[in-house]
Amino acid sequence: MRYSRDMRGYGETTPDPRWPGGARIAVQIVVNYEEGGENSIEHGDAASEAFLSEIIGAQPWPGQRHWNMESIYDYGARAGFWRLHRLLKDIPVTVYGVATALERAPEQVAAMQAAGWEIATHGLKWIDYRNIPAEVEAAHIAEAIRLHTAVTGERPYGFYQGRTSMNTVALGCEEGGFAYLADSIADDLPYWHLHKGKPQLMVPYTMDANDMRFSSGQGFGTGTDFFDYLRDSFDVLYAEGQAGAPKMMSVGLHCRLAGRPGRAAAVQRFLDHARGHEGVWFASRLDIARHWAREHPYQPRQAPSQMDRAAFVERFGSIYEHSPWVAERVWDGEMGAVHDSAGGLAARMAQVFRQASDAERLGVLNAHPDLAGKLAAAKRLTADSTAEQASAGLDSLTDEERATFTRLNEAYVSRHGFPFIIAVRDHDKPGIMAAMQRRIDNDTATERAEAERQVMRIGELRLQAALGQGGAAPGR
Repeated sequence: MRYSRDMRGYGETTPDPRWPGGARIAVQIVVNYEEGGENSIEHGDAASEAFLSEIIGAQPWPGQRHWNMESIYDYGARAGFWRLHRLLKDIPVTVYGVATALERAPEQVAAMQAAGWEIATHGLKWIDYRNIPAEVEAAHIAEAIRLHTAVTGERPYGFYQGRTSMNTVALGCEEGGFAYLADSIADDLPYWHLHKGKPQLMVPYTMDANDMRFSSGQGFGTGTDFFDYLRDSFDVLYAEGQAGAPKMMSVGLHCRLAGRPGRAAAVQRFLDHARGHEGVWFASRLDIARHWAREHPYQPRQAPSQMDRAAFVERFGSIYEHSPWVAERVWDGEMGAVHDSAGGLAARMAQVFRQASDAERLGVLNAHPDLAGKLAAAKRLTADSTAEQASAGLDSLTDEERATFTRLNEAYVSRHGFPFIIAVRDHDKPGIMAAMQRRIDNDTATERAEAERQVMRIGELRLQAALGQGGAAPGR
């Protein structure tokens, strides 16, 4: 079964984004322009808006207009936008513009363009697409692009639906003209997403460093709360950048929320804090997308989780010595991006091995050759075993060393009933010989457990050699 979600990402070590000028952090500010695109009877919707306003817990009013709700949105267009514009007009900003809202805001759009802000599309209408059929959502996306182009003079190159369906990202990919999609909250860096074999850049957004939390029961109560959170987020990411792992920080603002005086003060304090540091790159999302595409273009790789069964077993069936059934059971189980790294795939193979029957596990032990034994002398080892034994110098023994290994092998098998197994890449020749001499006298239960641990370690080392420490996840 293929698991669709990528819960591995870049793993422990993130790529260096190589931000311009060696910046330690990229700060990206979004102004959501939704006023005039929200649910409203006057807009032809079935009910009033109920989301992201000062009225916490508001419910839609079917068939009725909601004066207070509409006037809250009006404030965002009439006053809040201009306050944010005064604060932000000198830095790169991305506007998430709802197409029908932009159409009703010619002066605001002119101000956005005069400031040089990127205007991405926030969809046709600011509505919940959860239960809307894919073909209807696709038509809305196409109409949003058409209307956006008519209003601004240029098609949008970024897309953030926001209130998504499970079809949104796929539809954005299939539209084909977006430099990036932003309907992801999955990372602190851009990443490549594959849809039907084609790469699409994702520039993740934020729901935590976002003024939307002023409109929820558990969120920001004051401007100080908001500033404290933005400052702490910045400081952690900036420190990571100083340590050699730069990231991006997204800040989400809404005209009717952060545009209020007490909250706009928090935005100003944050800008002052960020500007007080060296190595801060303020950028639009399109700036970031184009930079990432240049510095980290999509690199196709064959990921284990994307292989068909035959190819997977062909490549990984020998990881457990002469025991392809381990790879077969791994593939037949749940496979996803977490198994595209050496560590992830090794962990799943070890899980399958531990859950196998006693006879199956013993069969794997007995499939391993003696160290420096007859099979090695006859050059009948597997390629992996040959390379492993050579790495410890077991292919170039003196006559005395060979005789000692032969004696120890025979004694070990006679006592325990299976070959002596050790991950030779973790040891040198003297260490291996010392371990054999030490372990012969252990009780068989202890040695059985140790041999199985060594089998799993050998599998891990073989996968590291096959995939590299970081694995072969596609598009990273």
